[in-house]
This record gives sequence, C-alpha cells and structure tokens, in this order.
Amino acid sequence: MRLEGELAALLGVLAPARTQPRTVRAWQRGGVATTELLWQTAFGPPTRAWLALPSVRTEPLPGILALHCHAGVKSVGAQRLFTTTDPVAERLRHECYGGSALAERLARAGFAVLAHDAFAWGSRGFRLDPEPWRLRTTMAALRAAGGEPGYDTAAALHEETVAKFAGVMGTSFAGAVAHDDLTALDILAGLPYVEGLGVVGFSGGGGRAAVLTALDRRIRASVIACMMSTVDELYPAHLDAHSWLLATPGIGHGRDWPDVAFGRGEHDQLVLYAADDALFPPEGMARADALLRTRFAEAAGTYRGVTVPGPHRFDGPMQERAIDFLTAALPT
Repeated sequence: MRLEGELAALLGVLAPARTQPRTVRAWQRGGVATTELLWQTAFGPPTRAWLALPSVRTEPLPGILALHCHAGVKSVGAQRLFTTTDPVAERLRHECYGGSALAERLARAGFAVLAHDAFAWGSRGFRLDPEPWRLRTTMAALRAAGGEPGYDTAAALHEETVAKFAGVMGTSFAGAVAHDDLTALDILAGLPYVEGLGVVGFSGGGGRAAVLTALDRRIRASVIACMMSTVDELYPAHLDAHSWLLATPGIGHGRDWPDVAFGRGEHDQLVLYAADDALFPPEGMARADALLRTRFAEAAGTYRGVTVPGPHRFDGPMQERAIDFLTAALPT
C-alpha cells in the first residue's frame, strides 16, 4: 500500500511496515544506554538500528530520529553517528561530524534517539553477486588497471541501477529510503516513554529529514544541515555532486526543494548552511533561505536559517546549535 499525498505519490512511497523490533544487544557508556535492534521492512534484508537513551532519565523523553548522511559510503550506515570500532564508520564520524558521535550527544542532552541503516546502506545493502552487467564491466576494468575496488566503489556505480529498478517497480530510490525512514519513525513513536517527535539529518540525511517531515505531520521539529538550495541553481553544474535521493524524476516540476522542506509549515525548522559548501551554490542557498523565510512567515510553524563559515560538514558547534534548537522546540 502506498501513502497518499502529492509528494508520497511522486516518490512512490510504500506505507511504513508494521514490524516488531528485536533486541540484539545492549550496553552503557559515557552516560548513554545503547540498544542494537533489528527489524524487517516491506522488502529486502532486515534493518539494523541503534536506540540511544540517557543512562539516567526522567520520562517522558522527546524522540529524535537521526538520519545518517550519504558521503559516498554505503558499507556502513547509522554506525557513523556512534562511537564504534568499525574503521570506516569512525573515519566518517571524524570527516563528516567533526569527531562527534551525534546520536550519543543527543542522548546525553536528554533525547531518545533512534538511528537506522537506510535502504541501500549497511545492513540494507545489496549482495552484488552476480554483479549487474554494467557494474561487472566497470569493475573488471578497474581490476585490470591494478586496483581491487571494494563494496563502496561498487555501490556508488550501482546506485543508478537501483534507481532504474525502483522506477520500474513504481517507486523511486528516495521513495524506498522514505519507506525505511517512516518505518523507523513509527518504531520511535511507539516507545511508551517517547513524547514529541523531531528529526535531524546532515547532507543526504538532511534531504531525508525534509522529505520525512513533509510526509508525516507527527514531526514537530526538523533540523536540516547542509542540504538546501533552490533547484535552478543546482542544475546542471551541481547535479553530479548529488545522488538519486535528490533527483527523483518530477521533483522539481512545479515545486522547489524549499517547498519540500516547508511541507505543511506546521513544524519548527532549523536549516544550517555552510558558506563554503562545495556541494551547493551560494546563490541557491541564499534563495532557499529567503523562500523558506517567506513561506514560514505566514505558517503555524517557525523557521530559522543559520549560515556558518567553512565547508560541508556537521561538526560539534553545528550539532550544539541543533541540540539547542531541538531542546526548545520539543519541551517535555
């Protein structure tokens, strides 16, 4: 069954799966109690996720769905938002998040935080055996040149094949990801001690946050970090900097990316822009900020746009801004 609504229909979003998470293991460290979970969505392998709570808590807790970035690395997903022994996740945590474990930091600030592997990442990745025809040809050429390309190289080359298949099946790459995100949001909302829902995401995760907020009116607060521009300025020069998450056919017809982020305008929203973000043109970010200010000026929700100096990232000081915003927007 697909969700109703213009955006849901455009993306081909399947309704969230009715699923029961299973506990894999649990531990406490640094004031955070973490539980690793598994659950099944409507398709593909089980989803691996992590629930982070304050070790000492007073209920109820506001719930935050933390959405990991793309970063061109699909071998790991939400692990990059935690302190872990996985070397790839740790590299991403330092390169993209300034060394901060976003999910743990949110939990220490008093939130119930759920972070899951999105469709095509980590536990939700693909078995590329046998390799698809075009991927097989390219991988063979890379091996012949003396390299040994790993899963992340294969996954980057494979994304357009996934987008093709999703379109044939009546959905889209972004729609399949949104199904996973909606399923995770349902699980978070169903926790008996959670009251009030927010979402936060960086880069590709920020795009997911915008889509999810537009799809589900239960979200009261949304943080989008380094993932906002008007469409006209993105194309054509910046098109190749982004994945199929930002390029669903028809997404720019009669609407703009700030329109997706605005949704119904019933939520409180923080958008963080990086002044030297190589993935987004300054003109596009400035126009998006102006459009969102105009749209929210007559809406029930609120908007705050903040431009910080420096490149594309979601580091500690930016995370602190997000935490302050979410704390004010989701009081218990």
